[in-house]
This record gives sequence, C-alpha cells and structure tokens, in this order.
Amino acid sequence: MSINQLIFRSLRKNLKNYYLYVFALIFAVALYFSFVTLQYDPALNEMKGTVKGAAAIRAASVLLIAIVGVFLFYANAIFIKRRSKEIGLFQLIGMTKGKISRMLTAENFILYYSSLIIGIFIGFASSKLLLMILFKVTNIEAIATLSFSEKALVQTLVVFSVIYLFIMLMNRWFIQKQTILSLFRVTSTTEVKKVSVLEMLIGIFGLVLILTGYYVSSKLFDGDFATINELFLAMAFILGSVIIGTYFFFKGTVSFLFYLLRKRKGGYLNIGEVLSLSSLMFRMKSNALLLTIITTVSALAIGLLSLSYISYYSAGQTARNTVAADFSFMNQEDAKRFTEALKEKGIPYKEKVIDVIQVKADLTSILENVDSSILNVDLAAMPVPVIRDSDVETIDLPPDQTLFTGYQDYLAQFMPFKKSGQIQLKGKHEGIKLRYLGLEKTYYISYRFTYGFPTAIVDKTIFERLKKDIDPKIQKESTVYIGIHISDEEKVEKADDMFQTMNFHAPADSRLAIISNQKYQFGLIMFIVAFLGLTFLITSGCILYFKQMDEGQDEQPNYTILRKLGFTQGDLLLGIQGKQLFNFGIPLILGLSHSYFAVRSGWFFFGTELWMPMLTVMLVYTALYSIFGILSVLYYKKIIKEAL
Repeated sequence: MSINQLIFRSLRKNLKNYYLYVFALIFAVALYFSFVTLQYDPALNEMKGTVKGAAAIRAASVLLIAIVGVFLFYANAIFIKRRSKEIGLFQLIGMTKGKISRMLTAENFILYYSSLIIGIFIGFASSKLLLMILFKVTNIEAIATLSFSEKALVQTLVVFSVIYLFIMLMNRWFIQKQTILSLFRVTSTTEVKKVSVLEMLIGIFGLVLILTGYYVSSKLFDGDFATINELFLAMAFILGSVIIGTYFFFKGTVSFLFYLLRKRKGGYLNIGEVLSLSSLMFRMKSNALLLTIITTVSALAIGLLSLSYISYYSAGQTARNTVAADFSFMNQEDAKRFTEALKEKGIPYKEKVIDVIQVKADLTSILENVDSSILNVDLAAMPVPVIRDSDVETIDLPPDQTLFTGYQDYLAQFMPFKKSGQIQLKGKHEGIKLRYLGLEKTYYISYRFTYGFPTAIVDKTIFERLKKDIDPKIQKESTVYIGIHISDEEKVEKADDMFQTMNFHAPADSRLAIISNQKYQFGLIMFIVAFLGLTFLITSGCILYFKQMDEGQDEQPNYTILRKLGFTQGDLLLGIQGKQLFNFGIPLILGLSHSYFAVRSGWFFFGTELWMPMLTVMLVYTALYSIFGILSVLYYKKIIKEAL
C-alpha cells in the first residue's frame, strides 16, 4: 500500500470523528471572512458615530482569531491523543517518525484547507446578510451589496495558514517526544477514585468564594465603598474570588457534593447513578481548568451581550427620559422658527413652555444613608431645577409642599430618596421649608436642565418667590424649556428630517435622533458581542463534545460488560443522559449565575430595563448550548449500540 493510499484511507476512517470539528472550522472561517469583508466594505466606512465601524470590526476579528486559535489547538490535541495507538502501530511496522509526521500533515492539509475553502465561500455568500443585520440593528438606512474583497481573502488565508502551521508543529513535537510504549499508554491513564479531605476542603472553600463574590457584587453600588479606589479593589476582589471559586468548584465541590449524595445512599446506587455521578466525580476535577475557562468566558459573553441588549432595548425609554417631548428647545426664537416650519409643512403639533429656575436644596433629611464624599457634592446645598405646578396639568400642590419627579436609575443607587420628609429650597437670600411628598418617575423637562437629577415641583406662589430671589451663579444659560410634541406620530420622522437641516442658536434635541444614535452605538456593540459570543459558544460546545467523545471511547469496554450482564440500551442511556445533563449543565448554570450577578450589580448604568433583555439572552444561549448536550447523548447512544 502506497503512502498516498494510506493517507486517504486514514482520512476516510477518521472523518466520522471529525465532522463537528469540520463544522466548527467552517463556521469560524465563514464568520471571520465575513467580518474582514465588512471591515473593507466601503458602506461600513461611511457609517458615522463615535465609534468607527471598521475599527470595531477589526478589533472583533482579532478576538475571533484568539477564540478560534485556542479551539483548534485544543481540538487537535484531543484528536492526536485519540490516534496515539495508530501512530504507535505505524512505528511498529517500520515507519519513521518523520514519515508519520508528513502523513499526518498531508491528511490535515486536505481536511483543513477543504474546510477553509468551503468556509470562505459560505462567508462570502453570507457577508451581505451580515451587513443587512448590522444595518438593521444599528438603525441605518443603506443598501447592502454583495462584494468580494481580495484583501479579506488574503488576510483570511494568511491567518488560518499560520494557525495550521502551529498545529502541525505541535503534532510533530508530540510524535517526536513519544516512545512506542508511551503511545499505547496515552489513552489508558486512570485517576485515583477517592475523595480526599483536602478535596472536600477545597470544595467548601470554592463555594464560599463564589458566594462571597456574589454578596460583594450585590453591595458594590450601595454606598459601602466610598472612593473610586475602593470600588476598583472591590471589583478586583469579585473577579478573583469568582474565578478562583469556580476553579475550586470544579476541582473539589462537584466531587464533594456527589460524594455526600453517594454516602447518603450508603453506596447503593442504581445503574443510572453509577454512570452519571461516579464518572463525573473523578473526571470533572481533571478538567477543572478547562471548565473554569469555559464558564468564565461564557459568563463574560452572556453578561456583555445582556448589557448591550439592555442599552439597545432601553433606547426608546432613555430618549423619553432625556427629552420630555419629540423636540426640545432652550431658546424661544429657535422654537418659533421650527414651529413655523412645521406649519408650512402641514405638520400638527402641541407646544409646551415651562419656566425653569435653579435653586439650592437641603436634601440631607430625605436621603437614605448617602455619603456626600462619594458624589463630591454638598447635600445641604444641592442645585436642583424647579418648576411650577400650574405647568403640569395633573399636579396641584399647596404652598407648603413639593414633589420631586424624574430620576435616573443609576443615580437612585447612589442617592436613594425617602418617601417623605422635610426639605429647604434656598434662594440667594432666603430659604423656604417645604414638606417633601415623594419621588415620581415622570420627566417634564429636558436633561439639559436636570442632568439626571430630579426636578422639584412647587406651588406657583412659591415659584414666584424663588424666582425673585434666584442666585445668578447657579442658573443655566436658559430659564425656559420648550417642548414640541408632534400630534401625528406618522409625521415625526418627517419633522425630524426638517429638524436636522436647521441651525439653532442654542442647544436643541430630537428624541428620534437620540434613539437612532443610541441604537447605532449599542447596536454595533451588540452585533459584535453577539457574533463573538456565538463563536465562543460553538467552539466551547465542540470542545465539551470532543471531551465526551474521548470519554465515551474510553468507557466503551465498560458498556460491553454491562450489556453482557443484562442491562439494556435504555438502562445505560438513562445514566448517560444524567451525565450529559451535569457535564453541560453545571458549566452553563454556573456561567448564567455569574453573569446574572455581574449584570444585576450595574445594569442601571446601561438602560432602564433589566429582566426582558437579560432573560432573552440567557434563554437563547441556553437553547443553543443544549444542542451540544443532545449531540453528546446521540454519540453515546451509538457507542452503547456498538458495545455488543
């Protein structure tokens, strides 16, 4: 038999084990080529914003290379280990190590570059779809065209050729360092099946570290950390304790918990429990580092995607909080010019004019446990905007009362208000004590007057007294808010187009423009994080699947014995399903838990909605991740069927 025949026979024989590896490689190449094609697409370079589209895509492509590179190296290490006996047999029949290396290099060359070509073709075909998705999530109106980039092709070939070169060097190094005897022992190593006292202590310590990290994260913005340095130290502690705790969890906690379960049953386990629990007790700790990396990066991907989706999902509400009407003005002449233009175009509107003054307020008695040093403000003389109750149709206050409205969620974490109390509003010379009635969420004036702080609503007589005694030093450039609300929602976009073409003397805002800008910025981030997260999900899922292939082949002799003892395929498969539920479920649940506490501690900096965006991301991630668990069960089903 010639060496060429041997190469093709070996490739055909091992192809059934490589199909998911080939799929992941094709997917990674397609995604990378699509990303690089977008990077060189002229339409992307024309996108305007604080973040250049091409630069963001370029940064994402670098991270994509890192994810794919690690995956390919790890997958290759598993496969070369599985073929160690085959390599040993080649040496026994007289083949030199150099010839074996060349044979494996040729075999991998065919598999690798065939996948590379297919991936490039799929990437080119899907690049238009990718661009359409990007335009959709960033709210950009442009025509996506299918264009082929020679630069993208060359860059993709160079990057993946370098990865291939390193993989082949790794294979050659593995073959050179092994003896014939060691090659036959690579897949026959065993673990000591005993849970030591040290492992129990490590397991308990791992749980304590994770729970401590969760607790500190829940207190991160509650005022317990008074300075920026303390906040950074707390964040570093959370990160360290959770990651180290996760490693100890896989190293000892899982074995310890299963040991307690087995001891509780007095060692009498059914076949399903033996196949699921016993294997996990001793295999999971050997994969602790790998599982820690997968769990941590999964939590990072879910957390970042949740935060970006929170910002994207909350764009509309954030814009309503920022601009209290469709259009906001601080100059009456500007507002007049705009309303005249609306009349010319036949666009119906409603105009709301509100006088706004700035006064100093003593808030010390209505704030709950706030350290002024954290905010670097004087809580006894906090500047707040004040408006009269007659400017708000639904509110009518007596002269001795005030109501606060409009407050950003992130400020509420630092400055929680009580439900009632006494405050004092101070003019330049006099102070007026009022009974505080609470805080409402409604926004009545633009953020240019409030900057996220609440607005005080008072009786018109109190407002006039304060207006006569204002302190010029703390007043804004304008003392009037003018809100224009378009009566016909279908004509808001037309009015916004007209707004964008006009020049104004003072700052003016469009709610629709703010929504579009936020959707562009956070849509681009969400697009990149989603595809990087999808890549990591597929590669990490494949790695766990390959590990199960490895374990399944090692355990096949055990299934043969159990089948001969009379256990059915259904009996064995029930235990395998439990095993895969733990193998894939534990890293997933831990990753979801980490991401939940990370997002929960600071989501209010990113938007106004938490649960809907976060749960959507978690459910989608869980559904996609579960596919690899199902594939593993199907693979084990095949192993069990072939056991006899």
